[in-house]
Amino acid sequence: MRRNLDDIANSTIIAVIDEWIHNAKHRAILKDRLVNGLTFEELAEAHDIPVRHAQDVVYKSEDKLFSHFPI
Repeated sequence: MRRNLDDIANSTIIAVIDEWIHNAKHRAILKDRLVNGLTFEELAEAHDIPVRHAQDVVYKSEDKLFSHFPI
């Protein structure tokens, strides 16, 4: 489920990621995607991972994260 994050403060997004994502590398990937707006290709290059892995990290975390954002 993809939601629009434009109405949620970056500080809130970061706090939710820090609270609910336990893998440090995944936290960094999610912050780069959801706060900094990097593309999957840019994430892959920045974190030295395949594009598909960057997509997996983001997509698998979205439902978990979005359930904790204020509506």
